[in-house]
Amino acid sequence: MSMGNPVDPVFERAFGGAPALCARAPGRVEVIGNHTDYNGGTVIGAAIDRSVWVAIRARADASMVLVTETMPTPITVKGPIARQGGDAAWGNYPLGVLKALEKRGLERDGGFELAVAADLPLGAGLSSSAALELSSAIAFCEAFDLKLSRSELALACREAENEFVGVPCGILDQGVSAFGEADKLVHIDCRGPTFSVVPTPGGIHFWIFSTRQKHALIESLYSTRHQECMAAVVAVAEVFPDVKLLADIDSARLDTVMDRMPDAIGRRARHVVEEIERVGRASSAFSSGDLNEAGRLLLESHGSSRLLFENSTEELDYLVEVLAETPGVYGARLTGGGFGGAVMAMADESFGAEDAGSVGARFSGRFGAPAEIIHVRMADGASLCK
Repeated sequence: MSMGNPVDPVFERAFGGAPALCARAPGRVEVIGNHTDYNGGTVIGAAIDRSVWVAIRARADASMVLVTETMPTPITVKGPIARQGGDAAWGNYPLGVLKALEKRGLERDGGFELAVAADLPLGAGLSSSAALELSSAIAFCEAFDLKLSRSELALACREAENEFVGVPCGILDQGVSAFGEADKLVHIDCRGPTFSVVPTPGGIHFWIFSTRQKHALIESLYSTRHQECMAAVVAVAEVFPDVKLLADIDSARLDTVMDRMPDAIGRRARHVVEEIERVGRASSAFSSGDLNEAGRLLLESHGSSRLLFENSTEELDYLVEVLAETPGVYGARLTGGGFGGAVMAMADESFGAEDAGSVGARFSGRFGAPAEIIHVRMADGASLCK
């Protein structure tokens, strides 16, 4: 068992003893590629040095007991894995992962005790859900002796979120959490999916400015945008039958069918198609060390999210506007699903805590509430605790 991680004391308080093992998985910053993943496109993300930890110990009876440091009441499941509601809904993430792993061959004789702790803020666009899924998956696989590749783990976790939790996410969050490396970005072609890393020049800092507007994805407009993108595919396929996903069409061909779609549907499609093209240009810019060009593309991406995909908010737009004019910032954009959450700024080493505080003060002066500011660097992906 590893020592010195935040989940051990949570486990010991809840279960009166030490866990058998623990796993951790990082949150992620969506660097560029907003809502491209479930449309079969490409996306670039970074695993960050904020994580979710899961500790586990088998028990002789069949009960599954789950606790988290933020919820005082344990979840106890006896019998078949069942969806949880109310304050217990957080348990759907590890339980959904367990169900997905059982479909892939995981066998267990009894139940388990599981505890969760995190230094990754919830609802801030940093994908605490995927971090919980990946850390749970690694813990379950180690505890019950199931061997899966990183790709298989990511896909099982996405399946859990899609089918058990009920969020129609793509593979971005789980893929970045699984494949992250320090000082490298994760590039995902979601049609495979295939995963690769993009080298970066040193010195990149990410600053997260959370508006404290929690975006509950199931209840938000995320599902609506997903449906609109699928409607766009249907309209495009009437002219181009080979198109199965928005990633199958480029902006030139899209221009020829825009008049066949309602205005809102067309704008959603244009955002996704052009965003996929931006991801390609951004990958080249990062690889060549042109961070100014990469930052310009981040700002362009936010503008498209604001005007075409309409998943930004006044608060997010204001933060991007302020950051864009701040020395030391290459670029900024909303990160995550949108409709609240956070803005990500990519900055050099000259932009520090004092500068971030000044941006936060302007936000507070405008909206009356402080922004939560988080400084992160690129980090390694999910693993057993050291």
